[in-house]
Amino acid sequence: MDIELTFQLVLLLFAIAFIAGFIDAIAGGGGLITIPALMWIGLPPAAALATNKLQACGGSFFASWYFVRKGMVQLGEMKLAIFCALVGSAVGTIGVQMVDGSVLKLLLPFLILAIGGYFLFSKKISDDDRARVLSPQLFALTVGLGVGLYDGFFGPGTGSFFALGFVTLAGYGIAKATAHAKVMNFATNISSLLFFTLGGKVVWSMGLIMLVGQGLGATLGSRLVLTKGTKLIKPLVVTMSLLMSVKLLAEHYNLSPL
Repeated sequence: MDIELTFQLVLLLFAIAFIAGFIDAIAGGGGLITIPALMWIGLPPAAALATNKLQACGGSFFASWYFVRKGMVQLGEMKLAIFCALVGSAVGTIGVQMVDGSVLKLLLPFLILAIGGYFLFSKKISDDDRARVLSPQLFALTVGLGVGLYDGFFGPGTGSFFALGFVTLAGYGIAKATAHAKVMNFATNISSLLFFTLGGKVVWSMGLIMLVGQGLGATLGSRLVLTKGTKLIKPLVVTMSLLMSVKLLAEHYNLSPL
């Protein structure tokens, strides 16, 4: 793969990753920015997805680390959920190579749009915790494993699916749900990255540059989650859900310029 890393390209990749990391830490959907950018500069789809996983690990790690340091997340209480997310993502990454994902690709834009609608219209979305619907064990075996499987299989909107699960089934307020979603997303990203690495698909030079940008953007976004809460998260989740749905539908009907 012969793409020269000029100074201008390095700055561009860093800036794109920074913006994506900032948005992803708050609402998810950063891949809407980074994957098209990587394909635009000349990476084939598989390499773009693999390299995106590398830089996404940076964003989700630094966001998770910030939330853990601030006491928003207790890792000891999430061991089973994290393990299930890791396993689910690994199985999904293997399964995508054997199963036709065309039906999922068609349904996904509407599922993501439904998430945006829920965040927009539901009166339950707030910064306050509510009663838990599922036990931590059952939550891990359903949401942790299920969304992890989805992320390994396809990926877009994973953070939104995790956040929705924490709000509706774990009873978390939106800021707390966002914090826990980033930890789970880091687990699925690491699992997928491992399999992409074994397949030799990762472009490390570009991915590492973007990882630094993602980390800085994610740290800034994470701080705003704690200070702004619902006022910032709700409109961004709704906006990113709409953009993801439009992009996925455009790709399905061959309307995307990429």
